[in-house]
Amino acid sequence: MEPTRDYPLFGGAFSAILPPGAIDVSDLRPVPDNQEVFCHPVTDQSLIVELLELQAHVRGEAAARYHFEDVGGVQGARAQQVDSVQTLSSESLALRTYCPEAWVLSGKQQVAKENQQVAKNVTVHQALLRLPQYQTDLLLTFNQPPPDNRSSLGPGNLSPPPWSLGDFEQLVTSLNLHDPNIFGPQ
Repeated sequence: MEPTRDYPLFGGAFSAILPPGAIDVSDLRPVPDNQEVFCHPVTDQSLIVELLELQAHVRGEAAARYHFEDVGGVQGARAQQVDSVQTLSSESLALRTYCPEAWVLSGKQQVAKENQQVAKNVTVHQALLRLPQYQTDLLLTFNQPPPDNRSSLGPGNLSPPPWSLGDFEQLVTSLNLHDPNIFGPQ
């Protein structure tokens, strides 16, 4: 199964390449207007693209950590650990003309899913693309919960394989802006 090329996001204001089998969560439940959320058809993996207000009070690596901790707080993470934060070359981004600063963070958050008591250690990869001319922080998140033993990814199953870090990198680097009016009057 091929990755979905130039998938329209935010009503076509953006587009990106999604990994094979990505399911638009807005077809299943309400999703906030500032988010695009996709889930894997078999695993509990998810991809989130969020348009957030620019957090001008934090810069550099601190901005990536700020958003990681903020997301963990919103999800009720019981524990959080940053494993690495690295600068992301804007030359590799389709958004390079708009994005003077980009960061990639990897870490873990201990989170319980809705209506569950047991928290799982979820590996979280985030890319923060800062768009200061639009007063926007664009946050892309790849959640990788631990593998589930009930998964039926046997040889006869045609389900797509679990998403990889390469799939997430392709989403981040292919994200493109088509209509700056999404940010309102400038």
